[in-house]
Amino acid sequence: MGLDMGADDYITKPFRIRELLSRIKSVLRRYQKQTPQANTHINIENIRINTLEGKVYKNGEEVFLTNLEYRLLLIFANHIGQVLTRTQLLDRIWDVAGDFVNDNTLTVYIKRIREKLEDNPKSPSIIKTMRGMGYKVGK
Repeated sequence: MGLDMGADDYITKPFRIRELLSRIKSVLRRYQKQTPQANTHINIENIRINTLEGKVYKNGEEVFLTNLEYRLLLIFANHIGQVLTRTQLLDRIWDVAGDFVNDNTLTVYIKRIREKLEDNPKSPSIIKTMRGMGYKVGK
């Protein structure tokens, strides 16, 4: 029944830890074969994001981002061309530890990312403000 409902595998009790680990590794191998490796690099204008290394480059030179700045940039990079509202962004960057990230904090982080990545932060071409709607990256 579990397999019919969409499970990849199952194990009955009692079970050995070694068998459980082997089954987990098997599922991970199947998943990794199905996952395209094309998303290891994301390019936005002159910005290149290497998601395997967790690094960001501008014109070939590494740009150092804080954890939250990087997470926010990845959200934008995974939604190129889409307008993301402030609420959507806040929901996605809510700190894993449960620390509240408020509206003003979001504004500050977007400003910092722009200062690090934009050629002209006062007239941004990468992270665009969509008045009354939110933010957008790309066309």
